[in-house]
Amino acid sequence: MAQAGGDPPPPVPVSSRDSEKEVMQPVKTVASVESSAPVPAVENGGRGELNCERLVNRVLSYAPKADVESIRRAFAVACKAHENQKRDNGDPYITHPLAVAMILARFRLDVQSICTALLHDTIEDTGVTYDVLKAQFGQTVADLVDGVTKLTRLELQSDRTKQAENFRKLVLAMSKDIRVLLVKLADRLHNMRTLHFVERQDRRQRIARETLDIYAPLAERIGMDRVKTELQNLSFAQLEPEADATIRTRLNYLRGQGADVIEEVRRELLRLCHEAGLKNVQVSGREKSPYSIWEKMQRRNVAFEQLSDIMAFRVIVDTREDCYMALGAVHAAYPMIAGRFKDYISTPKANGYQSLHTGVTLRSPRNQKIEVQIRTQDMHDVAENGVAAHWAYKEGTGTEEGGYGGLRRPRWVQDLLEILEASSAPDEFLENTKLELYQDQVFCFTPKGQLISLPRGATPVDFAYAVHSHVGDTCVGAKINGRLMPLRHELENGDQVEIMTARGGAPSPSWERFVVTGKARARIRRYVAQQQRQVSLDGGRAALAKAFRQEGVDGSEKILETTLKPLKQSSLTDLYVAVGAGNLAARDVVHTAYPELKRVQRVPRMLSGLPGVLGTAGPRARGAGGGSGRRSSNAAVPLVGLGAGVAVHYAACCHPLPGDRIVGVVATGRGVTIHTRTCQTLESFSATPERFLDVDWDYDAMARAGGAGQMRVGRISIVAENEAAVLANITNSISKSDAAMVNLKIVHRQLDFTEILVDVEVRDLRHLSSVIASLRAAPGITQADRVKS
Repeated sequence: MAQAGGDPPPPVPVSSRDSEKEVMQPVKTVASVESSAPVPAVENGGRGELNCERLVNRVLSYAPKADVESIRRAFAVACKAHENQKRDNGDPYITHPLAVAMILARFRLDVQSICTALLHDTIEDTGVTYDVLKAQFGQTVADLVDGVTKLTRLELQSDRTKQAENFRKLVLAMSKDIRVLLVKLADRLHNMRTLHFVERQDRRQRIARETLDIYAPLAERIGMDRVKTELQNLSFAQLEPEADATIRTRLNYLRGQGADVIEEVRRELLRLCHEAGLKNVQVSGREKSPYSIWEKMQRRNVAFEQLSDIMAFRVIVDTREDCYMALGAVHAAYPMIAGRFKDYISTPKANGYQSLHTGVTLRSPRNQKIEVQIRTQDMHDVAENGVAAHWAYKEGTGTEEGGYGGLRRPRWVQDLLEILEASSAPDEFLENTKLELYQDQVFCFTPKGQLISLPRGATPVDFAYAVHSHVGDTCVGAKINGRLMPLRHELENGDQVEIMTARGGAPSPSWERFVVTGKARARIRRYVAQQQRQVSLDGGRAALAKAFRQEGVDGSEKILETTLKPLKQSSLTDLYVAVGAGNLAARDVVHTAYPELKRVQRVPRMLSGLPGVLGTAGPRARGAGGGSGRRSSNAAVPLVGLGAGVAVHYAACCHPLPGDRIVGVVATGRGVTIHTRTCQTLESFSATPERFLDVDWDYDAMARAGGAGQMRVGRISIVAENEAAVLANITNSISKSDAAMVNLKIVHRQLDFTEILVDVEVRDLRHLSSVIASLRAAPGITQADRVKS
């Protein structure tokens, strides 16, 4: 473990991957990271040493009976495949696979993992195929290389949907064999150490952000704390270079001010343990990592100088019982900081991490607060290496076979698989997965004593879904520690939770607002989507039946099936859903089935008997009138679905614009008023559905007119700072967007903010959106949205 006194040697620079792979520059790490020193750099990555004997010797040092001939053959295949490839600094490409393999050897991994590391880029970058690898190295190695290849493509996609789709493939691959992830994490770690070979800053930051968002949480989930910490620090140096430099400078200064503090406290803790009767004790001290310090500063909203626990100490003893004896000795000597004690030995983390954590205040120097972690050597190995510790060679044994080597599949991997099943789209899966990876944990119990680990902030609904998906779907209430509590109540460590279910119970859409686990959110969204689809299905079927009935033609399923291909629908169910959701007009389906009806100008029958509606198309027919609050237009009415000479008004309640989905409402003596389909005013006409007309904008006519004279009013609600220049900023933004302000009203004024309604003349919905975007960017304006009703 690195001590606070000095920096470890920086990684030996190795050349980058090709420009598509974007490998990264070595970044000098701080002397001590949050859990230990960085994973050592590869020893044989230098120019001119293109043999794998150091790697073989490393493997033989922990596994004398290992099949090292397979490693040599894998190296030979990789050398041949990459022989014409260079890295950005001119080094042979094989230096990268060697470096990745050496990182895995540091974790004492099996031969199959080492071979996969050497071959991990062959399928993607060379002519070597899956079948070739399977024939030479067996199906396990071939599957591992294929799984890593799919994960590598995750980095190379800029499109979010493609990235999410590849992440789905990763989850499926590592659910079968977690070594896929171990190899990829080693690959990413070596890449992050060589970041300076990527010239473009935006690409470096994109890779660093991806590392921080996906790979570091994955490393934490499988317990590889050293890898996680180094990935976080290297990413932090790229994403926040100024903050990183400032924290490192401050740490160096503190080192100089209290060079002997860590050693003094280390000796004191060692003395306390010996006095308590503990003989074989190791104590080490360290500083927390720059990223850990930065994260704590952001979470607590404090400056560096206000942090009091940047030092941590680790006590390693022989047995589980010794851990509690050491804890008692520390608490007897120093005041404990309330709320800082955590027992991860009796309740391990989901990744298998076990340790006692406590915070105490030293009497000297300066009442310094420190963190103390107490664990056994076996616990320490798992804490540092996580899943890799389970794959490590044991003395005198060979490789472990099978996807999990006899280990039970981790619960979080199973949760990701369930999220994958419940998520309707790849990007939704990626979002829910990030929820699952990021959170700190709380530990709760079922009435029978089963331990359930959940993210901090979890609710009884999250707990119910963690127990079983069916329990979550039918949850209607919860008792926490015997008391009935709301479903949005946040659970705490040690809570006993009893979920009450009911036959026929169903998830509420409102649950999505307070659940924190990806699994719960995915299941709720899935149920809501299914319910919405059913509503759209029923509504679409009714709308089509009505449309065919009004035209007096056959609307049987046999007729509807003829419209599927022209309308690009895969089934009748999809057709009904599209109509019910408003993505497809029922009239379009009728006209597709009976094209001859489209050429017939039909006057709505309900208008024929209304006095004073039909007549010559005067100003009322062409523009606004009748108190609608709209200006007249010299252009023809840009609507389809109306007969000639119909008086048309545009509703002032919702201000419909070209681009909106609209509906006509017949009013005796006033003609037809056009509303948006989402207008709340339409509810007042629900008792008289015969007054509704299916109308739409005549986009072809508007295109032929070139937009001349087609300005219409849109209403915008603005929340702005209560400053003198805010009105000028509003008018300037509207003017720059080629729109005209026709009305302004201050509807609410407070000391700091003012709410304003503005009517602007625009061409269509897209033009209004442009105006709103301009307003949102204007100084002093905190919010700008369209008023739809």
